[in-house]
Amino acid sequence: MSITKDLRSRLFYMQKQEMTQHHIYQRLGRMTPGRNGEILSEVASDEFRHYMALEKYTEKTARPNFFLIYFYLLLAKVFGITFVIKLMERGEIEAEKIYDELAEEFPEAISIKEDEERHEHELIGLIDEERLTYVSSMVLGLNDALVELTGALAGLTFVLGSTIVTGTAGFITGISASLSMAASEYLSKKSDTSHTKDPIKASIYTGLMYISATVILIIPYFIFSIPALALAFTLFNAALIILVFTFYLSVVQETSFRKSFTEMLGISFGIAGISFLIGITTRLLLNIDI
Repeated sequence: MSITKDLRSRLFYMQKQEMTQHHIYQRLGRMTPGRNGEILSEVASDEFRHYMALEKYTEKTARPNFFLIYFYLLLAKVFGITFVIKLMERGEIEAEKIYDELAEEFPEAISIKEDEERHEHELIGLIDEERLTYVSSMVLGLNDALVELTGALAGLTFVLGSTIVTGTAGFITGISASLSMAASEYLSKKSDTSHTKDPIKASIYTGLMYISATVILIIPYFIFSIPALALAFTLFNAALIILVFTFYLSVVQETSFRKSFTEMLGISFGIAGISFLIGITTRLLLNIDI
């Protein structure tokens, strides 16, 4: 078969992708026990077979992208294997389009594309991670912390004046609220017999998310002495939390990232704005000077 320079270049790009994915799936397979790990290892073998098929035409050896390999492994540690698999599925869709374009010139493209499609179906229901079962509890804890604590900090910032005092008040409020939310989630899940979720685990996920958000939001108040600057960084941290978490949810639940991010950001910052105005008004009306 005669290979043009352009075709060889595109095949080599796909060859590198296949080798990179082979290493990622192989290492994820080692990290995952049971049947799930076996399926990931099988997918890794398929990716290596694709690599070998491409190598016959490019006549080159492609090294994997080690940055991507370690990046995905880090994501798996932080966000879980399901998140990484679904993120990689998006790349598989792009790969399928490229193989469609190459089908006429590259005979094995259709076979490889069919393998990629089979991977999708196998991987969709692959991992049953505990954290995904308790996503609703995580959302509850995080949303509550962002809305309540961001609003409270915005309101207290110019009433109390001192960033240390405001940060301390925010910490006490956050810890108390996290315990309250965890207890409420426990009682809610325990009383709902239709749920299969463990009430204790649900309450732990809710509480941990609330406490984590609390710590991230109050940190600027113990770093900066200027209230306005501390509040600005708190709002930045809140936006960053919303960005990361909504992206995580959009990947694992296959929902719209833009819609979820805009909605969550609008609610949190809207409440913060109202609380800020209440705080300023209260200070002026009561002539508070701390």
